[in-house]
Amino acid sequence: MEAIRVTVRRGDVIEAVHRVHAATTDGESWGDPDLAFFLRSSCKPIQAIPFVDGYADLDDDEIAIACASHRAEPAQLAAVRKVLARAGATVEDLENGLQEGRPEGKLGHNCSGKHAGMLAACRAHGWPLHPYRDRAHPLQQRIAGLLDGEHVGVDGCGLPTFSTTLAGAARLLSRTPQRIRDAMRARPELVGGSTGAVDTDLMRLRAGWIAKGGAEGLFCAAHEDGRGVALKAEDGAFRAIGPALAVVLGIDELAVAPVHNSRGEVVGEITYAR
Repeated sequence: MEAIRVTVRRGDVIEAVHRVHAATTDGESWGDPDLAFFLRSSCKPIQAIPFVDGYADLDDDEIAIACASHRAEPAQLAAVRKVLARAGATVEDLENGLQEGRPEGKLGHNCSGKHAGMLAACRAHGWPLHPYRDRAHPLQQRIAGLLDGEHVGVDGCGLPTFSTTLAGAARLLSRTPQRIRDAMRARPELVGGSTGAVDTDLMRLRAGWIAKGGAEGLFCAAHEDGRGVALKAEDGAFRAIGPALAVVLGIDELAVAPVHNSRGEVVGEITYAR
C-alpha cells in the first residue's frame, strides 16, 4: 500500500501534507518497509534494561521515567530525582546537555530520566559513572548488544543511537522485558506526558500495548501478544503520527487532532486522507 497521507487543514485550506510509512510484524506495510533511520528515543525501553536488571526493588515510576521523553512536568521531574538518589548521583552527573525552554537545567531535559537510569545502572553493576555516554563504556557496550544497529550515530542528548529499517523498528519493543512493560502501562503519563502524547494516549486507550515515540516523527509500539508496529513520518513531523496510527491500529480516538491558535481556539484539524 501507499504511504499514509495525513493532511493539515486550517479553515477550508489544506496547508500541509505529511506522508507516513508504517509496518507491522504481521507483514502489513504502508509505504516503504525498508525505509532506514535512527531509532532515537523509541529505543529507551531497551536502553533501560541494564538499569532494571540491576535492581529488584524498583518502583514503577523509576522504570517509566527511564523510558520517557518527558515534558518536565512536576511528577516527571520528581521521578528523575528519585532515580538520581538511587544512583547516589546529582543533576551535575547527568551527561545530557541543556534543552532550550525547559526548566531546572539538565534535569528538565526530556531525556534526563534515561540518563539518570544509566547512572543508576552503572552504580548497580560496578561500572564507572563517567563517561557513561561513551561508546566504549561498559554500559553502552551492553546496550549495543541489545540493539544490533547497522550504523551508529549520536542522539540529541549525546548518547549513541542505532539505525534500523521500518520493519526492524516494528519488532523493537516486542523485546521489552515484562517488568518494563508493566511499569510503562502502570505510569503512561510519565513516559510521554499528562495530555497530548501519542505514546501515553495509546497505552491509556488500548490494553496490552506499550509505546514510545522518537525524534523525527518515529513511533514504535508492541502488544503483549507479540504484535509490533512502527510508523515514520517521512518529513519528521510527529503531528502526523496520531492520525496515521488510527489507520494502522484502528484507533478512532486518534484519527483527528485539532489545530489550535494561540488563544486556544480550534481553527483546523490534522487527519488522514480518507
